[in-house]
Amino acid sequence: MFEKRAFTIQEQIAQLKSRGLIINPEDEAEHFLSHISYYRLGEYWYVMQKDKVEHIFKPNSKFADVIALYNFDRELRILLFDVIEKLEISLRTKMIYHLSLEFDAWWFQNFELFQDSRALVKTLANLEEEISRTKDVTIKSHFKKHKDDLRFPPAWKSLEQTSFGALSKLYGNLKSTVKSKDIIAREYGAVNHTYLPSWLQSISQIRNFCAHHSRLWNRNLPGAPKLLSKPPHKWIGEVPSQGQFQYLYIHLCLMKYMLNIVQPVNHFTEKLNALFIKYPNVDQNALGMKSGWQKEPLWI
Repeated sequence: MFEKRAFTIQEQIAQLKSRGLIINPEDEAEHFLSHISYYRLGEYWYVMQKDKVEHIFKPNSKFADVIALYNFDRELRILLFDVIEKLEISLRTKMIYHLSLEFDAWWFQNFELFQDSRALVKTLANLEEEISRTKDVTIKSHFKKHKDDLRFPPAWKSLEQTSFGALSKLYGNLKSTVKSKDIIAREYGAVNHTYLPSWLQSISQIRNFCAHHSRLWNRNLPGAPKLLSKPPHKWIGEVPSQGQFQYLYIHLCLMKYMLNIVQPVNHFTEKLNALFIKYPNVDQNALGMKSGWQKEPLWI
């Protein structure tokens, strides 16, 4: 049975010091621990421990470095969330446009267009929930004006209420015979629908980490995106082995690849590089970053 009691902030600081973490008065440890939980910060000082059982720190481990690492991770999530917002709006636009023209405005609830009907039911149930609680004037006005129409509002209204994850699932679930599936993939430089679903899934999971303020640094990411052997647009010359796909780097590359299409003039490279310069003690290997990544054709 779990029997650990809660510690006061002063007790937390005392315990960290007893385990070898250097905490100076100017570190304002009490302030930080009153606003960022001990457990959350523990995800960042874990790698500083030489004994993971007794939680003994390596020599010269500093609380200030823990806070720097925490702030780096926070700023990285903010940067990526900004990039993903652009990709999400673009994907939503392309799906609404191409599929509504190929079929009609209610293609997203047409079970004949999808491979997995059970997955579609879940997606539509989530969409129904989002629409039922939205304060969006467009949706409310639609239902008021079309009381006799029991369908969802058309795609250009309904899908504005969906998350990136839902859009990713809708796209991936489309049958391969749907022409728009390949058209959208080609427009993102993915050649065909074989590759894009795994890219979207990768970006979706990272978006969820960002939205829930979860750690990205030194995190093993599940799933492995499928990569093109010869992408039609600028890519990286040195591709990590598939065993390295759990690190963030290859996922950053996919985001950059798509962003270069969505927003050809962007400052992702400069902002990411500036972040590493601002926090020089951050171990870039924990993100799988390649030496000289800024000089790769994709990032120039």
